Amino acid sequence: MTRILHVIASSDLRAGGPIEGARRFAEVWARDGHRQDLLTLDAPGEYPLQDYPGEIFALGPGRGLYEYSSTLLPWLQSHAGKYDAVIVSGLWRYMVRAAYRALSGGSVPYFVYTHGMLDPWFRKAMPRKHWVKQATWLFAEGPLIRDAAKVLFTTEEERRLAEGAFWPYKVNAAVVGYGTRDVEGDAEAQVAAFRQAMPKLGNRRFLLFLSRIHEKKGCDLLVEAFARFASCNSDLDLVIAGPDQSGLVSGLSARSEELGIVNRIHFPGMINGDVKFGAFRAAEAFVLPSHQENFGVVVAEAMACCTPVLISDKVNIWQEVVADGGGLVEPDTVIGATNLLTRFAALSPDERTAMGQAARNGFVRRFRVEEAAGTLMSLIESEIAKRRIDRQL
Repeated sequence: MTRILHVIASSDLRAGGPIEGARRFAEVWARDGHRQDLLTLDAPGEYPLQDYPGEIFALGPGRGLYEYSSTLLPWLQSHAGKYDAVIVSGLWRYMVRAAYRALSGGSVPYFVYTHGMLDPWFRKAMPRKHWVKQATWLFAEGPLIRDAAKVLFTTEEERRLAEGAFWPYKVNAAVVGYGTRDVEGDAEAQVAAFRQAMPKLGNRRFLLFLSRIHEKKGCDLLVEAFARFASCNSDLDLVIAGPDQSGLVSGLSARSEELGIVNRIHFPGMINGDVKFGAFRAAEAFVLPSHQENFGVVVAEAMACCTPVLISDKVNIWQEVVADGGGLVEPDTVIGATNLLTRFAALSPDERTAMGQAARNGFVRRFRVEEAAGTLMSLIESEIAKRRIDRQL
C-alpha cells in the first residue's frame, strides 16, 4: 500500500476542480489498496466529505489573505515522514511556504499541482498582484517547485502556458492528465430531479453553464452573447448554475433585465447530485466561455453525459474537444461566445446528437479518472522506488 498525504487549502467542493480531483483520485487508489489522506485549513467538520476513503486533517482556518497557520508547519514536520509521498495542491498561500520548509531536502518525495495558477491570464488581468506573486515566488513558490520530484500539469497546454511565468523558473514537469468519474444513476430520474428543482424553467429547452460564478469564467460574456442570440432562438433558455463566490449574480441579473432577457436566464445557485447530472443530461449543450481554465472538470462531466460542449480556446482541453468532434470552440470574447451559440443552433438535430456521442466517446478515451489516477500513481511509485535505490547505494 502506498500512503499519500495531499496538502490542499480546503475540502469544500464549491472550490471546484482541485478538491473534486483529489477525492476522485483517492477513490480509485483506495480500490487498488492505496490510501490518500487530506491536510486542509478548514475548521474541523466544516466541509465533511462523508464518503472520503481516507482521513481528513482539518487544522483550522488560516489568518489573513495569505492564510497563515501556526500549526501547519509543525504538523507537517511531525507527520509527513509517515507517508510515502506528499502532493501539494495550489500556490500563493502560506501552505506553500510551510510545505517547502517541511519537505525540501527530506526523504519523502513531494509533488506539486499548480492547477493553472501559472497561466498568463492572471498576469494580464491582475498586473499588480503579479508583482506581489513574483516577490513571494523568490522565497516560497519558486523553491517549492524547484525542489519538487515533479511539478504536475493536467494538460500539455497548461505546461506550455506556464513556461517562464515567474523568475527564476526551474521546473521538473510531468503532464499526468486529469479526469473525473463516469456518470452513474438513472438518467430519467436525474432529469426529473433537475426539472423539479427548476419550476420556473419548466420543460423549456436550455443551454447550461455550470461552474463557479467568477470573473474568469466569462459569465458576463455569456449573458451578452445570449442577449444577441435570444431573439432569433425563442425556444431556448439559459441556466447559469454554480456558487456565487464573488457576488456577481446580482450584476448579471441586473444586466439581463436591461437586455430584456431576465425571464430567460435562471440562476439556481450550486446544484449537486442527481440534480446536477440531470442538468447535464437535459441541456441542449454545455457552455463555458472562460478566460482561463486549467482543465475543466465540468467540461469532462458534460461530455460523460453525451452533452455537446461549447467552450473558449482558453479551456486547456479545447484541442482534444475539437479533435474528437465533441463540441465547438471560439475565442473568449462576446463575439466568440455569440458564435458558439449561433453555430450550435445552426446544427441539425442529427448533427447535435452525433456531437453529443462524440463528446461521450472523447470522455471515455481521455478523461475517465481511472486513467489519470493510474498515470499519477505510476509516477509516484517510480519516484519512491528510485529514492529507495539511492538510499541503498
